[in-house]
Amino acid sequence: MALRLAFMGTPDFAAASLAEIVAAGHEVVCVYTQPLRRRGRGQAEQKTPVHVLAEQFGIPVETPDSFRDPDVIADFLALDLDAACVVAYGQILPEEVLEAPRLGCLNLHASLLPRWRGAAPIQRAIMAGDEITGVQIMQMEAGLDTGPILMSEVVPIEPTDTAATLHDRLMATGALLWPRTLAALERGTLEAQPQDEDGVTYAKKITREEARIDWSEPARAVADRIRGLTPSPGAWFELATEKGPVRVKVHFAVPEAGEGDPGEALDDELLIACGEGAVRLARLQREGRGVMSAEEFLRGTAVPAGTVLG
Repeated sequence: MALRLAFMGTPDFAAASLAEIVAAGHEVVCVYTQPLRRRGRGQAEQKTPVHVLAEQFGIPVETPDSFRDPDVIADFLALDLDAACVVAYGQILPEEVLEAPRLGCLNLHASLLPRWRGAAPIQRAIMAGDEITGVQIMQMEAGLDTGPILMSEVVPIEPTDTAATLHDRLMATGALLWPRTLAALERGTLEAQPQDEDGVTYAKKITREEARIDWSEPARAVADRIRGLTPSPGAWFELATEKGPVRVKVHFAVPEAGEGDPGEALDDELLIACGEGAVRLARLQREGRGVMSAEEFLRGTAVPAGTVLG
C-alpha cells in the first residue's frame, strides 16, 4: 500500500531522494521547496533542483517564504498525510507541522548522528579528519537533528575524497535509504533508536573567513581543510606577484615530509611547509581562471623555493 506523502527539499542532494520515493510508488501529493531566487549575471529567477524535478513528475509545488505562516500551516494540515519526507529543505518546521502527518515527519541527514548535527555535516566530517560518516533517517522533533534514528548506512571517507565526491556518494546512498525506510514504516516494523547525547558535535555553516589556509596547522589538518572546502567556498591563500597579491584556491593537496617556516615553499614544485610537515599542492585555481594541475599552474605562475604564501 502506497503512503500519502509530502516532500520537502531544495538542492540536488534532495532531488535524488524525491526520485527514489516516487519510483517506489508512493503518492507524493505536494512538494515544498525554497522560493525562486535571482542568480547569475542576468539575475534571472531560477527554480531549485527539487522544484524542477517535481514539475517533471507533475507534482504540485509550494514555495512558502516561511512555514510559520498560519495559511501555510493550514494548507499543510489539510493534505491529510501519512508522513512527510524532508531532505535539506532549508526551513525550520514548527511543532504543529511536525506532528500533523499520521506517522510524523522524517528527515534524511548526512552524518552519523549525534556527530555533526547542523548545516554542514559533509564538509565538517572531512575537515575534522573523520574516516567514516554516513546517512541516517530520523524521526523529526523540535530540536536541531535530535530525533531518534530510524535507518542508517555507514559510508567510508576515502583519503582522496573532497566535499564534492563525498556529497555525491552520500546523496546516492541516502536516496536509496528512503524506499527501505518507508516500506518498514508501512509495515510498522521500524525501531527508533534514541541518539547518544554524549557524542554530540555541531556542523556549523561554513564561513568565507575560515576558508583562508592557516599554514601553521599540521600538514594533515591543512590537507583535510582543503578537501572539506572543495569545491565551495574553496580554501585559499595569497600569492605575491609583480602586479600585487593574487588569491589562489587549492582544490587538493597531499601531506609530505618537509620542514620550514609555515607557508614557505620548500622547492620549486609547490611543496609548502606547515606547522608540522608539509603539503604538496596538486590542484589550484588562480583568481578568475579555471582549475588546473600543479604543473599547469607553474607554467604560468612560478613559485620558487623560499616564496612565502600568505
